[in-house]
Amino acid sequence: MRLAAVQRVVGFLIAGSSLMMLPPVLVSLWYEDGTTNLFLLSAGILLLVGAVIFLPVRQATQDLRLRDGFLIVVTSWVALVLVGALPFVLLISPELSYVDAVFESMSGFTTTGATIITNIDSLPRAILYYRQQLQWLGGMGIIVLAVAILPMLRIGGMQMYRAETPGPMKDHKLTPRITETAKALWMIYFGITVMCIFAYWLGGMKLFDAVGHAFSTVAIGGFSTHDDSLAYFDSPTLEMVAVVFMIISGVNFSLHFTAWRRASAQPYILDPELKVYLSLLLAFVILATFGLYFTGYYDSLASSFRYGGFQVISAMTTTGFTTADFHTWPGFLPVLLICIAFIGGCAGSTSGGMKVYRIILLYRQSIREFLRLIHPHAVIPVKIGGLKTTDTVISAVWGFFFLYIASFVVMTMLLAATGLPAETAYSAVAACMTNLGPALGQAGPHYADLNDMAKVILSIAMLLGRLEIYTLLVILTPAFWRD
Repeated sequence: MRLAAVQRVVGFLIAGSSLMMLPPVLVSLWYEDGTTNLFLLSAGILLLVGAVIFLPVRQATQDLRLRDGFLIVVTSWVALVLVGALPFVLLISPELSYVDAVFESMSGFTTTGATIITNIDSLPRAILYYRQQLQWLGGMGIIVLAVAILPMLRIGGMQMYRAETPGPMKDHKLTPRITETAKALWMIYFGITVMCIFAYWLGGMKLFDAVGHAFSTVAIGGFSTHDDSLAYFDSPTLEMVAVVFMIISGVNFSLHFTAWRRASAQPYILDPELKVYLSLLLAFVILATFGLYFTGYYDSLASSFRYGGFQVISAMTTTGFTTADFHTWPGFLPVLLICIAFIGGCAGSTSGGMKVYRIILLYRQSIREFLRLIHPHAVIPVKIGGLKTTDTVISAVWGFFFLYIASFVVMTMLLAATGLPAETAYSAVAACMTNLGPALGQAGPHYADLNDMAKVILSIAMLLGRLEIYTLLVILTPAFWRD
């Protein structure tokens, strides 16, 4: 294990993360909200801590192996979450404990959108902006961003890219060089964000709200600058803008890049995962719409479609925006929204969940097992888009599925053991592991009323979901630490 090289990278990232305090400083100065010193102090602490970690090992230049990449990703995420909580800790009103501050920071970086703050509208503007910025940075992944600048440290980035990027196809690169891949991803990410800001602004949002909501929409995060989320605006136009960009952000970013480079829609048309993704969204929107209409929750089919359709898209893309208190909806609908969050968006997107690509593989492998019962000696390949999937990939997906469900069950039991009702326990774990955010029961409106141990468990659940289980669990195995 090349621990010195790992320490060097982590120290560099922490020191560099002091720069993320500068935009909130500008926002604070513009709105004169009195938080300027708070962010300057946070920046100074980050720079100092990063320098203390980095300087002793600044000459360490060993080549990184894959296991070093895993360790860098996990330690970097944990470190950045812990130091990213500083502005929340230093905030005078509302006064947050360090556990609450870490929970909010983890929710931001992992784009979960679960919050413990109960009066968001009263927060200083700079703090509101900072929450949204956390999600935007976490959306594509701070590590992938760092890959574009790590060559100056003479450290390869492929190991970290494979460990951090969401989805099962981690070896796929858009360009021959991994640095160029990271830059391509961020250029697409930035471009979509700018378009989303402009669309929200044209739809009637003030520029501050447009920037904040664009950050959390494209990151599929769900934080809002208002307590009522998008319901605050009560605007079908803004809801439609959110729907469009949530769907776009739930698509594999390599498809966006390929379509842009070729100036053609063909990559979208030919992609099998995208077809299933859109088909599932449509099916669940129809189901929720008629479910709300026939239970009489809304008076008209149009209202049922407006609110049901929005919440379905928000849930399956794991964004977490709300235009209605879906935890109060009748019948099976609240559970449906929690369940479809397990599906998530496409592989290679900023969404959470297990990803549509894995769901397709699990379904087709299950069908193959049925066919083998009828034709035991038949050779039945599993294909996606006309291409045969290797047994190695299928085995990896089944392993991921087992670990995902096992982690969900264990953490649900741990949460129930802290004294929470069953509905709150299972839905909160599901909402945090899938990076959805909103849950049911006591966690329906917010997470402020949960006990500290529950918040710690849920913070771990968020990180597990964001790093897709393997990256975090692999460093806990004895084999990982053996040379």
